[in-house]
Amino acid sequence: MPSAPSPLPLASTLAFERYKRVRARTLDLVRSLSPEDMAVQSMPDASPTKWHLAHTSWFFEAMVLARQGDYRPVDPHFQTLFNSYYEALGPRVARSDRGLMTRPSLAQVLSYRHEVDRRIATRLTEPLSATESYLFELGLHHEQQHQELLLQDALHLFSLNPLKPSVWSREPRTAPLAPSKDGKIAFPEGLAVIGTSKAEGFAFDNEMPVQRVWLNAYALDADLVTNEDWLVFVKDGGYRNPALWLSDGWATRCQKGWDSPAYWQASDTGWTTYSLIGPSDLDLSAPVRHISYYEADAYARWAGARLPTEAEWEHAAHQSGSAFGNLNTEVWQWTQSAYSPYAGFSPTEGTASEYNGKFMVNQMVLRGGSFATPRDHLRHSYRNFYYPSQRWAFCGLRLAHDMPSTEGAKCKLFEVT
Repeated sequence: MPSAPSPLPLASTLAFERYKRVRARTLDLVRSLSPEDMAVQSMPDASPTKWHLAHTSWFFEAMVLARQGDYRPVDPHFQTLFNSYYEALGPRVARSDRGLMTRPSLAQVLSYRHEVDRRIATRLTEPLSATESYLFELGLHHEQQHQELLLQDALHLFSLNPLKPSVWSREPRTAPLAPSKDGKIAFPEGLAVIGTSKAEGFAFDNEMPVQRVWLNAYALDADLVTNEDWLVFVKDGGYRNPALWLSDGWATRCQKGWDSPAYWQASDTGWTTYSLIGPSDLDLSAPVRHISYYEADAYARWAGARLPTEAEWEHAAHQSGSAFGNLNTEVWQWTQSAYSPYAGFSPTEGTASEYNGKFMVNQMVLRGGSFATPRDHLRHSYRNFYYPSQRWAFCGLRLAHDMPSTEGAKCKLFEVT
C-alpha cells in the first residue's frame, strides 16, 4: 500500500489554498462555454479560451516547476504550443495562429491543468527559494490577468455571432457598481511619491522602484464618464470632427469606421449595447466601456478637459481614494502617460525578465481596474497598458483638469499612505 503524502508546511498549505482558489475561478468563468466556444480565435489580439486555460498552466510549469534540474515536462510539445512570447524558452506558435490549434483537445488541456496542479502540490511539500516564491506569486497574478483577458476575448468572439448569445446569466463581476459621487477632487502642487518596492508586498517589476514626481495643481472628476455623457459627444459630432482627434487617432477612426464605442448599436428606438450577458438597451448611467485611447483623448478635448497622467491618478488614489466613485471597480482608465520604464527600472531576473520590460514602447498606461479584475490582484501602483487603438478591453476614462497653482506655496511632499 502506498504511503500517505506528507502534509504541507503551514506556509505552503496557505499558498496552495490560494493557488487552488485562483485556478478554480478560471474554470468557474468558463463553465458556461462549450468546447466549440473555447477553440475559436476572433482576431489576432485575442486568444481562444482553450489557449488561456493551457497557457496559464504552462506558466507555472515553465517558471516554477522547470527550475528543478531533473524536471521532465508533462508534454514537450506544450512548450511550443503554449509559450506566449518568451524568446528565451524557444519557438512558439504565432499569436495570430492560436485558433488553428484544434489539437490538443479541450479534454487534454483540462487534463494538463490537473497534472500541473498535482505537480505544484508535490513541489510545495518542500520549501521554495526566494526566487521560486516570487515566481509562484507571479504565476497567480498572471492567471488573474488572464481571467480578465479571456472574458474580453470571449466577448469579442460572441459579438461577431449574429445570434448575439447571452452566454453568462449575470455579469461575472468582482465588485458592485458604486453610486455617483459628483464633483471634482482637487490637489495642490507638490512632490508626489508613486510606485512601490518589494518591501510593500507583491508587485510587477514595472511598478518599481519608488519615484518622486512633481505635480502641478490638478483635479480629477469624482466619477467616470458615463454612457449618457458619451452619447452627447456622439450626437455633437465628436466622431466627425477631426479637430478633436490626434492625427493617428483620426486616421484610425476613418480606417475602422468608428462612430461610437465598441459594441454599441444604433436602432430606430435608441442605442443598444452588447455585453457578456447579451444585448441590452444602453444604460445611460453606467460608465462608458470599450473605448480606445484615441477616443478617450478626443472626448477629453471636446469636454474642455484632459486625461490624467498616471502619476496624478496614483497620487489621487493614495490621497483621497474613497472620494472617487468606481476608482478601480468598473473600467480601466486611460491616462496620457506613455508606457515606459520608471527611473531605475530593473526587470525580474531570469526568464520572467520578458514579462513587462520588452513591451515598454508605443503603448499607453491605464490605471484602476475593471468590474472583471480580481480584487486581490489590484494595487494603486498597478500599471496596465494597451496600444492606443485597442478597445476590446474593459477600458473607460476619468477626466482631469488643470488648476491654478498657489504662488509661493511651500513645496509639499505627498507620501504614499
